[in-house]
Amino acid sequence: MRSIAILNQKGGVGKTTTSVNLAAALAESGQRVCVMDLDPQAHASLHLGVTLREGERSVYDVLTGDLLLADVRKQLAPNLWLVPAHIDLAAAEVELAGEVGREVILRDKLAQDDQQFDYMIIDCPPSLGVLTINALTMVKEVFLPMQPHFLALHGLSKLLRTIEVVSKRLNRGLKLSGVLLCMYDSGTRLAAEVSSDVTEYFTRERTPECVWSEARTFQTRIRRNIRLAEAPSFGQSIFEYAPQSHGADDYRELAAEVMASTAAGKTVSSPAAPIRAAA
Repeated sequence: MRSIAILNQKGGVGKTTTSVNLAAALAESGQRVCVMDLDPQAHASLHLGVTLREGERSVYDVLTGDLLLADVRKQLAPNLWLVPAHIDLAAAEVELAGEVGREVILRDKLAQDDQQFDYMIIDCPPSLGVLTINALTMVKEVFLPMQPHFLALHGLSKLLRTIEVVSKRLNRGLKLSGVLLCMYDSGTRLAAEVSSDVTEYFTRERTPECVWSEARTFQTRIRRNIRLAEAPSFGQSIFEYAPQSHGADDYRELAAEVMASTAAGKTVSSPAAPIRAAA
């Protein structure tokens, strides 16, 4: 199984949109995919049409109780499952503060899971607390969605440091493998400049032993698309809401790129291809 955390401590960069629609695109291609919503805002769950009632089981009960992932997991489509979140998850950070081994609870629960998937995709909260650390201890890869904005690299060193510390102390196999540019508008010079800055940053900061030594920018750019913004309010992935939109095309292309790298035994593909014109 290929386990991936979609992570950025900045909000509004396309993290949840990518978690949901990449998972849906992979499922549409015949891959068995489980999405885990670790954001107390439960946006990934809402995006997939799941709203939990008061008292209904969620990933919160897995973290703070004796429930297993299978006890709360829901099948939403032939190849797509969800471990949903609820606003209760916000209390987990406090409740787990004194818990021994709190950073590896989900890793241990995953080890007890008998369901087999091709991909597990975790939508992380926009913070670097206990929930995010749990995600980083249970996965092998991190995908970093970024908006082509002049503040895109602001705070990135702290995020990379967190991944590095988790890799050294809790999860030796962890690495940042993919950088994805979202809300991309190739008609602006800024987008091209930020793309260049991202590539330059990782090239400059890279050392042979660091956790981002193999990080590459995905060839696929997720173009700015109003249909992607509308789909969550209908509780649907882009493939249900607007299957012929540019947003659907881009996430299908991203899924194909991810599957190709899986088949090749790599993390992500080579550095970014020439940028396409937006439509």
